[in-house]
Amino acid sequence: MISDFASSVPLQQQFNRATIRPVAASELHGIAFYGNKLLAIDTRNGYLLAIDPLTHNTQIINSHHWENFIGATGLAIADNQLWFTSRNNVYYCSLDDPEFNCELFTRMPDPANGIAIWESTVYVSCQKSGYIFVFSRDTGAEITRLYTPGIGVENLTVRGEELWVSDSLEQSVYCLDRATGKQRFSLLTPFESPTGLTFYHNTETGKDILYVSYVNQEPYIRDNPNADPNHELLYRVQTFIHPLYFHYDPDNHYALSNGYLIEMSYVEELAPLDPLELNNLEWRMALPAETHRQKVRKVEAVGLPFTEIVENGQRVAVFKFDKLTEQTRCIFGWKALLEVRSIKYNLTPKDCENVPELPSDYGDRYLIDNDNLAMETEIIQRAAAEAAERETNLLRKVYTIRNYVYDRLSYGIKPHIDTPDIALRRGVGSCGEYVGVLLALFRLNGIACRTVGRYKCPPYALTRHLPLQPDYNHVWLEFYIPSIGWLPMESNPDDMFEGGPYPTRFFMGLAWYHAEMSKDVPFERLMLDDVVLNKQQVSIGALAINHVQFTILDELDFN
Repeated sequence: MISDFASSVPLQQQFNRATIRPVAASELHGIAFYGNKLLAIDTRNGYLLAIDPLTHNTQIINSHHWENFIGATGLAIADNQLWFTSRNNVYYCSLDDPEFNCELFTRMPDPANGIAIWESTVYVSCQKSGYIFVFSRDTGAEITRLYTPGIGVENLTVRGEELWVSDSLEQSVYCLDRATGKQRFSLLTPFESPTGLTFYHNTETGKDILYVSYVNQEPYIRDNPNADPNHELLYRVQTFIHPLYFHYDPDNHYALSNGYLIEMSYVEELAPLDPLELNNLEWRMALPAETHRQKVRKVEAVGLPFTEIVENGQRVAVFKFDKLTEQTRCIFGWKALLEVRSIKYNLTPKDCENVPELPSDYGDRYLIDNDNLAMETEIIQRAAAEAAERETNLLRKVYTIRNYVYDRLSYGIKPHIDTPDIALRRGVGSCGEYVGVLLALFRLNGIACRTVGRYKCPPYALTRHLPLQPDYNHVWLEFYIPSIGWLPMESNPDDMFEGGPYPTRFFMGLAWYHAEMSKDVPFERLMLDDVVLNKQQVSIGALAINHVQFTILDELDFN
């Protein structure tokens, strides 16, 4: 029933970093390997597809029975049986049956999303109920229920004693203990809206490769000769399958996933707006940071040479101008070659009980109002007390305050950043204003935190060797847990729904496209005779135009 159209290329070369784009696929959800073929459910069309992972050659194997599979999402294969979920039902049939005569295994009270089979056990996920139901394959009786780890539509697969879960809203894949449902770790996916997952075991290398399917909306420009203007911005569904590479470090509580080699440049174009004369000026720029998820291969100067200094353990480029006037024109900056990966820290409140006291100098650096946070205002002090409630666990307190802020702010962009008291009263904030409110409430509750950033590469991981320019700069924050360290938290992207529930994908996590600059130092400063010039004296925005550019060169794995 499944044709043998495999390539003659050696097997170990077939399963590489290539993105699999099956011909005619519309919305791929459940996926599973059957030998060297990748089977996939096309939910919209009802096609059961058999795909060659190397050539992407695709065959519809239910050509005369596709209507029975419209709306199907979950897919699993066990002992030559095909299992799938459709609406509230779970079905199975023989892969040797050309008629696909399906038998009903069970009917769920709510829509069934994903399915996985392990020996005599059947796992079925259900977003609406919030459970993964566990059944006996022999009797159909329910054995137990496990809590779903995320809030989106979830699909399932099993590897040994591990139950793996993809979540469409969380942009994550979770590794759970198959028996207890306890989360071992989670991974951020390089693309939004993961819809299915499966492992391929390469017998020649002995390695397992995790594949994930995706369905999302892609903007494109349509040339419409009947419209005026004739170019229209539209969206179309794109679907594909891509390997998810990962490395879990249990000692340091984090997991890394798909990485990319990117070239980033930050350049200032001098074009002063007002008459001025500055002599012996130092223009300092922070350089990219070395972190668990970001490695700096090299940095070089653009336009003008710089000297490099170290401040607070961070790298800073110093450009020197003997004389700068309104007539001065030049470009200067840096270009860096970076390895960037997604990171997700996996900590529980239990890990954060009985933590030591903050280091003695952290209170003076990370608990005070040193960034115009309006911490003395009545509205901010009242919010800080309300947000934390009576929570004493440090991690739960951070999470509770985050949700409090999300309940009260909606995302919006303005020409300038207001102080946290104004943003909270208004109820609308940019990423910087979200960070300001969070910093103020955290610090008033004794949680050490700091602003970090400063740019995100446009998240087009499949666009290679083309210059990409971000529309805005971007900031997020880090909070500190003694004995563990600094943990990242996005400012506003998880504030997706009015009133929640809110995803936790970027709570203790950062996607690969975040570019981290040196921390605990300003991104840019002007100095005369070792004295920092403030904005009232000279504004960098009135002196120069910045140019930021990214180029994605290659994808990285962990070999």
